[in-house]
Amino acid sequence: MGGEQWFADLVDRFYDGVEADPVLRPLYPDDLTSSRAWLAGFLCQYWGGPPHYSAERGHPRLRMRHARFTIGPAERESWLSHMAAAVRAGGLPADAEAELLAYFEQAALHLTNAP
Repeated sequence: MGGEQWFADLVDRFYDGVEADPVLRPLYPDDLTSSRAWLAGFLCQYWGGPPHYSAERGHPRLRMRHARFTIGPAERESWLSHMAAAVRAGGLPADAEAELLAYFEQAALHLTNAP
């Protein structure tokens, strides 16, 4: 999709938005270092990169890992807004960008666990 560095940069752009977001910031730890590394590793692996994420953390189990957080429509839309902006700033070809955005829209919907 874009390579390991592209995903690391994507995650940095995403978390730059999260850091100032009053809806999302409380859901994350004070130090975002591990969150950044885990998301970048997961995305790189998911999109065909090396399986470093699974080697370190096991199966992604996205729904299980996020179940302890209340994720309603406000959280989902805020998360998706930051991720979409990060993707759009990544300089991908239009077809790759659309594929990535569709994935994130589906993932955000899948992780919603509250009305």
